[in-house]
Amino acid sequence: MAITKVTRNYQITLPKETRKSAGIRIGDEIVLETSNNEIRLKKLGNALENAFGILTEIKEDSPDYVRKIRDESENRRKRLRI
Repeated sequence: MAITKVTRNYQITLPKETRKSAGIRIGDEIVLETSNNEIRLKKLGNALENAFGILTEIKEDSPDYVRKIRDESENRRKRLRI
């Protein structure tokens, strides 16, 4: 369990261990559910990630990932002399 404060603008900062364990990154959307004096935070799932699970395994930014795939392809072609 982690503790955080509410700022004067009613904002909170999610502690690092909470963000890490929930896989929350900048730009992710969070759903707030309230009931019986409790607030639950849930990471809103991405439809693409749900449909294509491989996207959840990519840890790099898109341009870096594409560059890596391109480099691997070029190296493979050189190795096979294509």
